[in-house]
Amino acid sequence: MSNDLAQLAGKDLGAHAAAYDANKAILYALAVGAAAAELDLVYERDLRVLPTFGCALGLWAVEAAGRLGAYDPRSSLHVAQKIRVHRPLPASGSIGMRGRVAHVYDKGKAALLEIEVESEFFTAAYTIFLPGMGGWGGDRGPSAAPAADLAFTQATEVATTPELAALYRLTGDLHPVHIDPEVARTNGFSRPILHGLCTLGISARVVARQHGAHPADLRSLEARLTSPVLPGEALTVESGRAAEGIHFRTLSNGMAVLSGGKAVFG
Repeated sequence: MSNDLAQLAGKDLGAHAAAYDANKAILYALAVGAAAAELDLVYERDLRVLPTFGCALGLWAVEAAGRLGAYDPRSSLHVAQKIRVHRPLPASGSIGMRGRVAHVYDKGKAALLEIEVESEFFTAAYTIFLPGMGGWGGDRGPSAAPAADLAFTQATEVATTPELAALYRLTGDLHPVHIDPEVARTNGFSRPILHGLCTLGISARVVARQHGAHPADLRSLEARLTSPVLPGEALTVESGRAAEGIHFRTLSNGMAVLSGGKAVFG
């Protein structure tokens, strides 16, 4: 199976169109914590769509890669996310995209897939960790840069509800680990876990407000998804300014659940 996996590098995943309306965009905003007072995020009259909604729209490519048969998608983990915004998402419409497996890296005991989705509105990249799938002698990929000694000057605690994963899955990520207790237990969790992209969407919105930016003005975002969150657990989003933008991390129960976060607004 590792040989099959190595052959995925550069694989074209085809084209896809994702249609949505204002209600779906508003649902996404509410799922990542937008308040009723944030009218341009939750009211169709002057609606601005959160750019992180693009990460949800592009998930079809991750699912398409899993259907190729080179690995079991039920055992894969989403461990990092990037998005670069080219232009604002419309309040409703159909977004044409094209996906590919950009890279496959052999990490020894595991493999990493980097899946990219391109559209006129955004480019999104999903890093997928495949435990037990390395060791065929392939390219190990770039080494992680040393962690910088960054100062966090802002901190905001955010409550989540026990129902949040059930709500967020309606934005498009229907993986049963987020709703089915039996599937969650099979994957080693005490109960269904919150979507990493939900935690990322919450964090991006909070970071913008911490630094006086509008969350719909996001230009680029990246973070590592380092630990799962159980719905109902509180999040603490910490951030600070750096030369290249805003750096951030998100904690739950004192543990980093997002790390290496970088965001640019403007």
